[in-house]
Amino acid sequence: MREPKIIDYVLLTTLALIWASAFFNIKIATYSYGPVTIAFLRILFGAIPVIGLCLYKKIKIEAFSQDWYWFALIGMVNLVIPFFLIAYGVQKVQSNLAAILMASTPLSATVLAHFFTSNEKINFTKTLGVMIGFSGIVFLFSDNILVNENNFLSALIIFFASTFYVIGGLLTLKISNKKNENVTASILIWGVIFLIPITALTEKPWSLNPSIDSTISVIYLGIFATGFAWLLRFRILINNGLVFQAQVAYLIPIFGIILGYIFLKELITPKILVAVAAVIIGIYFVKKSNIKKITSV
Repeated sequence: MREPKIIDYVLLTTLALIWASAFFNIKIATYSYGPVTIAFLRILFGAIPVIGLCLYKKIKIEAFSQDWYWFALIGMVNLVIPFFLIAYGVQKVQSNLAAILMASTPLSATVLAHFFTSNEKINFTKTLGVMIGFSGIVFLFSDNILVNENNFLSALIIFFASTFYVIGGLLTLKISNKKNENVTASILIWGVIFLIPITALTEKPWSLNPSIDSTISVIYLGIFATGFAWLLRFRILINNGLVFQAQVAYLIPIFGIILGYIFLKELITPKILVAVAAVIIGIYFVKKSNIKKITSV
């Protein structure tokens, strides 16, 4: 690992922009596609650059090796379920709300890691961060302009989706000895396998007459927000390490709000600003605790 340079900060900002842009593109995609089809196409198009890189670098893809069940399970938990839940929920809520809710993933990860790992126990600093961050989420749900009786369940579903990302991350520890490109390609392949029959039976996408905007958005979600973003994440991890890469969590909700306003003219209420500030502060305390731990090792 190296000391971050200007190019590293540019790449980190680019990654945050790409991941944040996923939310308003999901919203546009829902205008023409159902949530299962969006999840399927996103995974399908996302697999293209990752598998291409594996072939180029001659990295063996182990989707059907003796560890196939781990790849299949992670593909379902870390891709299929959250991609579907987010697309389902975004149909009825603003994309900026989804960006903030999904940005709470590091907070959920802190809680679950305490129970399911041996070296990520909660301490006072982490507890403070989790309490501040989740209080911002609770406060956000009190915003009647954004969350009401018609979309409360949709907002809750998006928040629930973030938990599956965390569980998927914990499951990935079981195969942490394998190359990231191989793991990503393998779980994407299994995601496609799972969703082919489900998509065909439930939404029959071949009968759709989608708009150009929705089609562009769903292709973008796959190739850039899924495939290219994962590859960019790998590069940042290799060059600068996990602590530096984790700072992307601070930027995603901010960019999500800005992009939602620019492209969809979404409302930015005072409670949104307070909630995102609380989430960012909460993440800061959680990350600060992790940095202290890494430094002391």
